[in-house]
Amino acid sequence: MRLHIYLDDALVGEIDRRVGTRRRSRFITDAVRRALDDEQRWELIEGAVGVIGETGHDWDEDPAAWVAAQRRGDERRVG
Repeated sequence: MRLHIYLDDALVGEIDRRVGTRRRSRFITDAVRRALDDEQRWELIEGAVGVIGETGHDWDEDPAAWVAAQRRGDERRVG
């Protein structure tokens, strides 16, 4: 989709200096995609706040034993 946006001259100049005039659209598309991915990641992080209750984690008492149990329970584990 074609759309018209406004960018100030200094910003366009910096984009051109870094990627060239023929790659502006690709650069801006990639930058917007990364920004949207970051926004989604923050939404997931903020949505997870408070999910772990006051009881803590399964591994709090003995992390090494918890890791060993996880490894034993993995069917893909060899040996």
